[in-house]
Amino acid sequence: MLPEDAPRTPEAGQARTAPRICPLCEATCGLTLTIEGTRVTGARGDRDDVFSRGFICPKGASFGELDADPDRLRVPLVRRDGELREASWQEAFALIAARIRPLAEEHGPQSVGVVLGNPNVHTMAGALYPQLLLGALGTRNLFTASTLDQMPKHVSSGLLFGDAFAIPVPDLDRTDHLLLLGANPLDSNGSLCTAPDFPGKLRALRGRGGTLTVVDPRRTRTARIADRHIPIRPGTDALLLAALAHVLFEERLTDLGPLAGQVEGLAELRDAIRDFTPEAVAPACDMDAGEIRTVARELAAAPTAAVYGRVGSCTVEYGTLASWLVDVLNILTGNLDRPGGALFPLSATDRPPRIPAPGKGFSLGRWTSRVGGHPEAKGELPLAALAEEIETPGEDRIRALIALAANPVLSAPDGDRLDRALTGLDFMVSVDPYLNETSRHADVVLPPPPPAQSAHFDFAFNGFAVRNQVRYTRAAVPLEEGRLDESEILARLVLAVSGMDGASPSAVDALAIDRTLARAVADPHSPVHGRDPEELSALLTGASGPERQLDLKLRLGPYGDGFAAEAGSGTEAGTSLEGSGVPGLCLERLLEHPHGIDLGPLRPRLPEPLKTRSGRIELLPAPLAADLPRLRAALAERPAALVLVGRRHLRSNNSWMHNLPALNGGSNRCTLQIHPDDAARLGLKDGGAVRITADGGALEAPVEITDTVRTGVVSLPHGWGHDRPGTRTSVASARPGVNVNQLLDGSRLDPLSGTAVLNGFPVELSPATPLL
Repeated sequence: MLPEDAPRTPEAGQARTAPRICPLCEATCGLTLTIEGTRVTGARGDRDDVFSRGFICPKGASFGELDADPDRLRVPLVRRDGELREASWQEAFALIAARIRPLAEEHGPQSVGVVLGNPNVHTMAGALYPQLLLGALGTRNLFTASTLDQMPKHVSSGLLFGDAFAIPVPDLDRTDHLLLLGANPLDSNGSLCTAPDFPGKLRALRGRGGTLTVVDPRRTRTARIADRHIPIRPGTDALLLAALAHVLFEERLTDLGPLAGQVEGLAELRDAIRDFTPEAVAPACDMDAGEIRTVARELAAAPTAAVYGRVGSCTVEYGTLASWLVDVLNILTGNLDRPGGALFPLSATDRPPRIPAPGKGFSLGRWTSRVGGHPEAKGELPLAALAEEIETPGEDRIRALIALAANPVLSAPDGDRLDRALTGLDFMVSVDPYLNETSRHADVVLPPPPPAQSAHFDFAFNGFAVRNQVRYTRAAVPLEEGRLDESEILARLVLAVSGMDGASPSAVDALAIDRTLARAVADPHSPVHGRDPEELSALLTGASGPERQLDLKLRLGPYGDGFAAEAGSGTEAGTSLEGSGVPGLCLERLLEHPHGIDLGPLRPRLPEPLKTRSGRIELLPAPLAADLPRLRAALAERPAALVLVGRRHLRSNNSWMHNLPALNGGSNRCTLQIHPDDAARLGLKDGGAVRITADGGALEAPVEITDTVRTGVVSLPHGWGHDRPGTRTSVASARPGVNVNQLLDGSRLDPLSGTAVLNGFPVELSPATPLL
């Protein structure tokens, strides 16, 4: 039965509009879709959206084209006689049930691996069901895109604050000074910092007299608007950050302010970074020591300041150390947990604030991978190690793989090796709307519907938002006949691997709700402590299992109604909704606000987010202290003559967006950018062909000569390489580009986080035969 406001097909030729949260990057902008029949014919920024206020980028504007992409799969594919052929949903799930569970029973739960790709955090289903799937399988062989981009930040936050998800974000709307490393938000729209109109926020910073400093080996679009651009040598961000901290100590510029009583290890930190003087660091970073001191002094002198580092400072040899030192600088200048500094968001589905107390802390290496002995981080193993876990014989070898919205053949190092390894699996399942470089190996492909046919709530990104807010949009158009909602697909997948194929998917939602309520009523700090779980479950609203789960999380969250006897009885169980007129948050209240509810600016929250064993910020955790000698050794290393960094285009998101004509072309090209001096030295011509050689092999790409990259650095974008047979991405395949990650063999990893080194690795170049 459809809810009263569910989308219905209008009369032919009749257009209507519907709100939709964009799922195509971390900015989570609000869209207004124009719909004719069941087809999205236009997308513009939603001016009434409480968070994005009408901002839109080219990706959001292409929503309709993505939604209607003719290459999207519409029915399941099942491999028969070596070929993938269309099948019914019943056939697809029956085959999964017949293969996965018996295989796991024969060879053990570790014989099944799970890969989660980036798109999972952009959907409700991807937030609600993977943990249930992992629980049903009982496997520890989990690999995700986090070890290709952000795991260093999770690890450093876990060690500093005791919680891998306690990640402070820069208070962009109020800061006076922003030091930005390894990030290009004018193209990426931000990462681990959910900020619609990031470009506008940076321009507003400068417009109010603030200062923007960008550290990047490329003169990116973001660097061009900065007050100061520092073209650092790639991979040396941690050295620069350590030197900045050294200056703060040496010149007595540290001022922890209210944090002073919440920090331990200050003296030990000062001693640990004693050797990282600006003079020692400057040659490695290819900077002037005086400039390093100036940056430190400006940071300390600013009324408020925030240091923010992202992918370029994470996917390098010292990614976890760099991520840690970003927050160290925020702490030493008193800008952590301070308006205008870096603060901890409080999302509507977070746990409500509790009385501060010591926690369990954060541990690394609770288990290791079978072959390479790589330690787990946050329950995950390095994606770079997946191929060896499939290839290498022995007990617990991965024999079956479930890939949820993942394309590691392109995103992980040495895709050729992984490509070969996937052919050796006994069975593989992909949940993916496309037959791409990875899903082409699957025995079963389960396609989710287009985004217009899906509801949307940002469970993950609201936890990194630069302003507290909550928004939810139901599906803009009804599901096409023969399709399944992504939540139902994943719920049925859980049932299939659990030996319950054919049971109602609602049983999975009921299980998730029952487990959450059981924990809540047993928790003395919960607003529903001691109440009857069945009574609470009966109070949940929603037209589907996922909506009931959302209602539960909202009610138990920091702004929730706490299952008050009367929905309008007040906010005693949670935090005030900032004068919005909404008495307590639940799904029904949220549905009354189709453009969202503003929950106000970020607020100081410490010590509440801390879950360290000491109950304080542990400034120099043992694993980080043990890794500092490796960084210290880098001071004496001779840098490579030429290193490669990746890049991102505004009209691209990893490998997702290359199949859309509106986004594929123009400046969105797979070229090797090189400085004119390096090109002349190597005999390379603009538009000619270059052969690039590194640890993992060699590639050929077109040359683009530009002074936007510094000397000694070349840049090749990631996400390309759409030239493998058996895919069905006609637009992407027509302009395939090359896969930059093929230059890597997977041996270069940040040891603490297991994150692949995708930036700042040495390469050799030579002229090649001109490309056709």
